[in-house]
Amino acid sequence: MTTTPRWADYQYEIYLNGLSGAVPRLPADPSRLEALVEQRLGAGPAGYMIGAAGTGSTARANRAALDRWRIVPRMLRDVAERDLSGELFGRRLPAPLALAPVGILKIAHPDAEPAAARAAAARGVPYVLSSASSTPMERVAEAMGDAERWFQLYWPKDREVARSFLARARAAGYSALFVTLDTPLLSWRPRDLDQAYLPFLHGVGTANYFSDPAFRAGLAKPVEEDREAAVRHFLGMFSDAGKTWPDLAFLREHWDGPIVLKGVLHPDDARAAADAGMDGVVVSNHGGRQVAGAVAAADALPGVAAAAGDRLTVLFDSGIRTGDDVFKALALGARAVLLGRPYVYGLALDGQAGVDHVIRSVLAELDLTLALSGHADPASPGPADLVREAL
Repeated sequence: MTTTPRWADYQYEIYLNGLSGAVPRLPADPSRLEALVEQRLGAGPAGYMIGAAGTGSTARANRAALDRWRIVPRMLRDVAERDLSGELFGRRLPAPLALAPVGILKIAHPDAEPAAARAAAARGVPYVLSSASSTPMERVAEAMGDAERWFQLYWPKDREVARSFLARARAAGYSALFVTLDTPLLSWRPRDLDQAYLPFLHGVGTANYFSDPAFRAGLAKPVEEDREAAVRHFLGMFSDAGKTWPDLAFLREHWDGPIVLKGVLHPDDARAAADAGMDGVVVSNHGGRQVAGAVAAADALPGVAAAAGDRLTVLFDSGIRTGDDVFKALALGARAVLLGRPYVYGLALDGQAGVDHVIRSVLAELDLTLALSGHADPASPGPADLVREAL
């Protein structure tokens, strides 16, 4: 077995650079980035990136659930050569990691989505572009070249806009469709409400809509002549609380690649996704941003994975901060994880270089955690490699 790339070598790169007095611009522990964002960004943007629904109990539960699972290392196994690569949706990927869809990245850094996408492309990590991007999907695709990219859909009320988004994404080389189910409405988010801060009202996060011919066809005047009316039109169609399982047929009709449903927490919903002909699910509670008091995503993962069986590819997000978190998600049944807030924090603090640092840090720690726990590849860990601490 050969290891390409050797993710763990990032630590030696850092140590060797230290011989000349250089230290990393950002912490090696991605969980420390949030405090720096809180210090350096304005209250509105920082609150939007860091905040959660209600009191934040779901976000805290996500972290607590991952922390309760403890890894049981095994000894005297040959881990000299490791390979973190694997196949996902018919594509060979260098590691079980993708960058999660996060909208409105312009509030984090002026280079926004293209900077994050370039960092992902440079490491071979898939980038999932949000419908609520502050950069049109075609420009992000151009920034990535031939690199693997997936498109996330906030399913709008307007079928023609939905149809247009899918056609544009396919034409721009996005190979898989991620459909977020848990945001038919925006939740009660006190940090944003306390600042009266919603970037959409300022036309941030609307680039895919404002550049879309079907969206523009529904306006009395061009976006450039009446931006306020365009924002109102966007708000009226952004998502649809009336969608039900039979509506998935529309997506299958208009998308010929893999379709993954994001926001699944109940085993019965995983079974329904498989029955509807979907290809995968993301076990996710939107990082705690939607339902206050919801079940922790890591607590939901084993049940959803068991229900999915071999009918669906199971991915995971919500609470992932470090390489050992990724190990735990893999052991609990996920094939790969979507990394969200940490890369956004890296972007906010150091642009593309910050995203690159976060990707490399998480994967270096995953590589080392696998090896030190007696595993040579990400498919090896399972439930027997974890114990759960009592509450």
